[in-house]
Amino acid sequence: MSEKRRDNKNRVLRTGESQRKDGRYAYKYTNNLGKIQFVYAWKLVPTDRTPNGKKDDISLREKITQIEKDLRDNINPIGGQMTVKELYEKHIKYKSNVRLGTNTVRQHLMKILEQDKLGGLSIDKVKVSDAKDWVLRMKEKGYAYNTIKNYRRSLLACFYTAVREDYVRKNPFSFDFGTVIEDTTIKKQALTKEQEESLLSFIREDTVYKKYYDDIVVLLGTGLRISELCGLTLNDVDFENRLINVDHQLLSCGKKYIAPPKTKNGIRQIPMSVEVYKAMLRVKSFRKCSSEVVIDGYTDFMFVSRTGHPRTQQEYCSMFSRLIGRYNMTNIIPLPKIMTLHTLRHTFCTKLAGAELNPKSLQYLMGHASIAMTLDYYTHANIQTVKEEFNKLAM
Repeated sequence: MSEKRRDNKNRVLRTGESQRKDGRYAYKYTNNLGKIQFVYAWKLVPTDRTPNGKKDDISLREKITQIEKDLRDNINPIGGQMTVKELYEKHIKYKSNVRLGTNTVRQHLMKILEQDKLGGLSIDKVKVSDAKDWVLRMKEKGYAYNTIKNYRRSLLACFYTAVREDYVRKNPFSFDFGTVIEDTTIKKQALTKEQEESLLSFIREDTVYKKYYDDIVVLLGTGLRISELCGLTLNDVDFENRLINVDHQLLSCGKKYIAPPKTKNGIRQIPMSVEVYKAMLRVKSFRKCSSEVVIDGYTDFMFVSRTGHPRTQQEYCSMFSRLIGRYNMTNIIPLPKIMTLHTLRHTFCTKLAGAELNPKSLQYLMGHASIAMTLDYYTHANIQTVKEEFNKLAM
């Protein structure tokens, strides 16, 4: 009977275990793909001490336990060696039929993973603590709460794929996001009737921004997304029946292009109020002819610059930011801190919810994908009505 192998402490070594001359332990095994593999450790068991000057790590026996578990569960050793960046590339490769805007967001996350140490980690080495540390680093770098949340959701989906493919056993991004960073996002505020009238009055009289008066009237009176306004053409406005037909939007990412509405429900018709109808007539009358500008087959854009080219979302956002700054400098009561072009859409929806328009009708007008999004406006728009109804029932 052959003598059992022992380490330098006279301990019996098991099958596959060995100790090198420098004292380091090794374990030889065959992975699920039939390839010989080795793992190393300075400690045989957890109670051993790591030699001075050597990097502390788990013991060889702990690593063997993990390897045996992976072999039983058919965890793919090659897939597990992919980096987080490589996993993300693989994940989006099979979901390539996306809009240009979505692809731009993906490229941003890819760049983040290239520059952050998380991106270079093997996916089988990523722990929950690594995922949480990444979230905290993103916050320290100044990324907004919702941006981090969306990026984390993408990585969560990536690791779900890795779990399904047997690359890893658990998803390190499956944790309660709200326990890591606090949501400091300031909630959107709708303009009051007085604020809306004051803003329109200011724009109408201002020498710089009065040329945008009709644009703002239309946004406040229709709830259009700014990209939908930019894409409107003469053919989209039915002056006879006072309807605006929405079935596309104008976006800009390096160049201008036409895209479908943000959601499938975005295809809709919006009635024009008297104010909006008059504003549209003025826009039609004074606009620079844009028939020579053709973007993806669309021409005769309604909202154009002096050169006849359609204005973009970026142009409007920049203009509106300056406009609000000028307004707040000249008015004793400033407008809400979070005041963007989307506030105008938010105001339109809140007003109609407050007037108790049928939720499904409001969902249609707004082009919301989910009724839940629409119903959220009723929650804060009708609190006074809720109190009145409650008091009636309680009497």
